[in-house]
Amino acid sequence: MYKSIIISIFAARLSNKRKMENLYKPRIADRLLVRKLAGKGAVLIEGPKWCGKTTTARQQAKSLLDLGDTEVLKQSRQMMEISSKTLLQGDTPKLIDEWQTIPELWDTIRNEVDKRGAFSQFILTGSTVTPQADETTHSGTGRIARIKMRPMSLFESGESNGSVSLKSLFDGETFEPQSNNIDLQRIAYLTCRGGWPQATLLEGDIALDQAFGYIDDVTERDIQRVDGVKRSAERARLLLRSYARNISQQVSYGTIKADMLSNDANTLDEDTVADYIKALKKLFVIEDLEAWNPNIRSKSAIRTSDTRHFVDPSIGTAALGLGPNDLINDLDSFGLIFEDMAVRDLRVFAEALDGKLYHYRDSSGLECDTVLHRRNGTYALIEVKLGGEKLINDGAEALKTLAKTIDTTKMRNPSFMMVVTAVGPYAYQRPDGVFVVPIGCLKD
Repeated sequence: MYKSIIISIFAARLSNKRKMENLYKPRIADRLLVRKLAGKGAVLIEGPKWCGKTTTARQQAKSLLDLGDTEVLKQSRQMMEISSKTLLQGDTPKLIDEWQTIPELWDTIRNEVDKRGAFSQFILTGSTVTPQADETTHSGTGRIARIKMRPMSLFESGESNGSVSLKSLFDGETFEPQSNNIDLQRIAYLTCRGGWPQATLLEGDIALDQAFGYIDDVTERDIQRVDGVKRSAERARLLLRSYARNISQQVSYGTIKADMLSNDANTLDEDTVADYIKALKKLFVIEDLEAWNPNIRSKSAIRTSDTRHFVDPSIGTAALGLGPNDLINDLDSFGLIFEDMAVRDLRVFAEALDGKLYHYRDSSGLECDTVLHRRNGTYALIEVKLGGEKLINDGAEALKTLAKTIDTTKMRNPSFMMVVTAVGPYAYQRPDGVFVVPIGCLKD
């Protein structure tokens, strides 16, 4: 009797596992992982928890060491003392999940890659940044490639129809007008839901709950575990709220401190703010956007302050306790939070295009929300707007003005200029050459 019950339990678990595998939505990182494995002995996939690193790695892995399992972690720490190489045995590529829980494994893996002299040996996943140099004897350069994963873009989650390809635009191609069927209410919902893979399989309030659960995990547990420093959960929440209120803006730590102090009875200095921000960056919760420094003809000084961003816009809405209707009722705030979502998607696409995302602003007030600069030297200037003729015109004029200030004797012209919108019936090219593309049409 008991045997049949146990068999039934395992059969149910296997059935559920197969169902989840069948629900897997292909990621841009799938392609990156295949490419990196073909040329390196090991690949590290890093990014925020819940973004799908392990599930993506499992698509390629042939065996698994799951250090996220408490019992496995306990036994593995003991094995490190006896025979660390035993942990690396198994079919390749072997997935080592949450590897950073045993930092010493980094050097063991690096040494094993050297000895085997073969590609596609290991896949590592982790939800915190690589340990500091004093915790490892070798950086892994040349042996271990890296992939940065983020929550899903709208194209990966299936909301964007993908009718406009950034790669095609970089290749000099254009497109006929393309339809967009996502309205503002839906964009507000997708902003609050975020790109968490599990949330994309759900609908309604249940899907929205995922971001609130993420905030709870980060502030109550993860921020304590990331480096062993005792921090206040309430202060972490205050910081997240301040960041959300200042999202997509270039504000100083002093501004964030003042914002937090208005809700914090205790004393607070900028060093403490910096410490919390550093911890949240280690957890890939915060991902600020760096400044772009082109060669320009203008004498205006380029401002180098980072623009404040989360790795996913739902972190900001959850930190502020906002839902889709709240965004609709405050379009100014919605515009800034939507920019955060556009930055997420463009960063995901930039990874596939061997590029990196930046922002631009100079002392004259000229700015560009995002610049996608590729490794081959090509780049695109991209503004982000909710929509509407006036905002689109403002964005297009800013792009054209910036393009004219670039010294094309020292660097190339932009491959294209684009205004990414939240809504709009069509993606199209304006007579002045600027593309207008709803985010629901965009792909890498």
